[in-house]
Amino acid sequence: MRDGANSSARRPETVDHMANTFFVFVCANSYESLKKTELELALDEYLAENSSTFSSDPKLANYYSSRARTAGSPVKRDAVDSAVERLKVARRRATKAPEEVITPESEEEPTSTSTAVVRTPGRALSFASRIPLPATPADVAEVVDRSTVAVRTRVATLYKESGITEATHATRDSLSTVASVLIAISAFELWFLRPEILADRYAFTIPAISFLGTNDFPVFVPDMFLLLTSSFWSPALLWAFTSVVLPSVAGYFINMTVGSHPNARVTRRSAPPADSVVDPLTFSIAKALISYVVYGQGITFGGWIDETSIARINTAIYGGYKGVLTGTAITGIFSIYDAVLKK
Repeated sequence: MRDGANSSARRPETVDHMANTFFVFVCANSYESLKKTELELALDEYLAENSSTFSSDPKLANYYSSRARTAGSPVKRDAVDSAVERLKVARRRATKAPEEVITPESEEEPTSTSTAVVRTPGRALSFASRIPLPATPADVAEVVDRSTVAVRTRVATLYKESGITEATHATRDSLSTVASVLIAISAFELWFLRPEILADRYAFTIPAISFLGTNDFPVFVPDMFLLLTSSFWSPALLWAFTSVVLPSVAGYFINMTVGSHPNARVTRRSAPPADSVVDPLTFSIAKALISYVVYGQGITFGGWIDETSIARINTAIYGGYKGVLTGTAITGIFSIYDAVLKK
């Protein structure tokens, strides 16, 4: 009991001495920012470093004896070494923190972006990410590919919205008929006949433009006053009768397409084949015969046809009456081909 009382009496003295030692330790070092565990490790390291001073103190004899036993164990030695390493890191942090504080008032604001970047690595990374870097070849190729795809898509969209495809298909469907071929050949003949029966007349001159390097360009227009004379109507009516009216009448009455589909199967989805109003083959044959008789042989049918008009038409049309016969041969072949396809 006496020993327990003596040990109890010695504890306050040891505690007081440890407190005084800790006070001296804190005053000698800047450890205000450390936690309790870190303070214990720092105090332990301080006492270990100053063992020559405090080991002779009988009040710290128990501490140094327990430390000597602890240092003899390998496991505990590693634990102590790791704790000391953590303490050194903490001390380095604590000593560096005051150095980074800017005391002068003139340095309260950063003088340059480089100073702020050096002090804050995180801010340096964000600043570096905002710096535009040169693109790599792969990035350039990717951008070019995206631009090419966007341009191709835009061009395809504009082409589709323009309606060129629909107009092309509609034009092809309209021209892929025998009637279109007949009209085209008649227009070809009329193109060469128009200057003969409706001559051009000088109207005005477009002056030369030096910037474009052009010369004076005279403009001629058809003389519409010829419509009031017989020199226009006599050859015009003769061509109309021999190339359009009489062949159409013959093709209407001698129409081989009427009733040519007696066994054609008619369903709900397919309508019966439509008959042509004018048989194109009959039209071509009749036009060839009439043109050969009138323009090739010069027959006037008892004076009903003016010989001057025959000569003017024969000389105006490309190839004369032989050109007309060639056109009728072409339309006849087309009409036969069309009839075979419809069978």
